[in-house]
Amino acid sequence: MDLTNYLPQSLIVSPITPVFTAISRPGMFSILYHTYYHHHHKMTARYAKDQPAGFTNRIEKVAIVGAGGQVRIHLAREILRNGKHTLTAIQRAESNSTLPEIEALRGQPVLLITIAVAAQMVAIPKLVRAAAKAGFGHDATNDKLCEESMLKASRDRIAQEIESLSVSSRLLLVCNFLYEFSLGGGADRFGFDFQKRSLTWFDDGDVSLCVSTWPQCGRAIGGLLSLKELPKDESDKSLSLSQFRNIPVYISSFRVTQRDMFESVKRVTGTTDADWAITHESAEQRWKEGFEAVEQDNFRAFPKMVYSRMFLPSADGDYQSRRPLDNDISGLPVEVLDDATAVAVKMGENGEVAQSH
Repeated sequence: MDLTNYLPQSLIVSPITPVFTAISRPGMFSILYHTYYHHHHKMTARYAKDQPAGFTNRIEKVAIVGAGGQVRIHLAREILRNGKHTLTAIQRAESNSTLPEIEALRGQPVLLITIAVAAQMVAIPKLVRAAAKAGFGHDATNDKLCEESMLKASRDRIAQEIESLSVSSRLLLVCNFLYEFSLGGGADRFGFDFQKRSLTWFDDGDVSLCVSTWPQCGRAIGGLLSLKELPKDESDKSLSLSQFRNIPVYISSFRVTQRDMFESVKRVTGTTDADWAITHESAEQRWKEGFEAVEQDNFRAFPKMVYSRMFLPSADGDYQSRRPLDNDISGLPVEVLDDATAVAVKMGENGEVAQSH
């Protein structure tokens, strides 16, 4: 499959102030959060007390690629909220840029990448060579899920690129599907079409999965980057960023089924079952059809494929039922489902969500 047409044409660098104004191409949105973290020094010691002179035990500078759109705005807002970081946006330019990517990333300990899924196989390894750590939206430890969602090759290539450089390690944020984007994103995602007021049940609509909101993801990354980099010494048992090298951090806003979503939608819209055109489809059949279509270079079928896979009876998206969440690491709050649903309904009614990844 030729994915080069999905890549940004050029990149520019602009400083970010608390009034976040950077904009990127609409629809350049990924369910994968790629977080890159690079050491100023090649550290062989485990404690801050043993680092070279000039070492600061905190992250001060953060760069973000694809600095427009909802997810980028929430990331930037939460990173800037605590006043500990200087944020730089690296965004797609409408005209040719003379600033190469390597110069844009020079001196940036952290790079957050939010780009289209289709661009990741080509673009992210290039950025890895200029930066370091990578994060993932799906559960990157679930090989079968990644393979059957056509994400394993991208995951493995990124990991291999990082490991081959021998200067960094991976930081994996598992947040699963973004709730507002997915619920408001049409029938190929969570089965809802708010403009037509229709709903497609995937089987019986009772498979649970974890989902995260835009603000929650921003808070999670902002909280992680606010941690000190290393323990001060052997007696320091408090949290540090180094504890999460090569270890997934699992977060979630809600653990829900399609039926939970529908009940929330009805509360928000003041509707009943009778107001909706409801049909049923097999999640497995939808996944197989989408998979075959993507294999035939029909990338528009990717949302149907990747979302349907998560609604199979194996419930691979329900990691909360198999392990504790790490929400407390970043002090994540308990959210209100109907508040997030209201955002999704508005987006869906206004056609604000791109129909392809």
